[in-house]
Amino acid sequence: MDFGVLFYLISGLWASLVVVILISAIRLCYRIEARSEGLRNRSGVPAKAMILHAAMNWKVARDAETQAMRRAMNVRLLLVLGGMVLMALGLRLGGAWN
Repeated sequence: MDFGVLFYLISGLWASLVVVILISAIRLCYRIEARSEGLRNRSGVPAKAMILHAAMNWKVARDAETQAMRRAMNVRLLLVLGGMVLMALGLRLGGAWN
């Protein structure tokens, strides 16, 4: 198999994995918002996920289960960040990114 084809295949799988992890973090964020009085959306209109608030523990419910969900979301966000850093490092070391 040609190196270029292998690179694109691995890059596509890597990107898909990172997107799946990001979506699971967003879903967790919505669950955290539903449990937290200060973050609950009462407008009836769909709103963006308040990931920064949930990650930094602003207005988040203090019960143990919600805090455990927040920590799990933070781990997923760190995995997304790590995936991006690893991809950038791989591109840099491979000479594709000068």
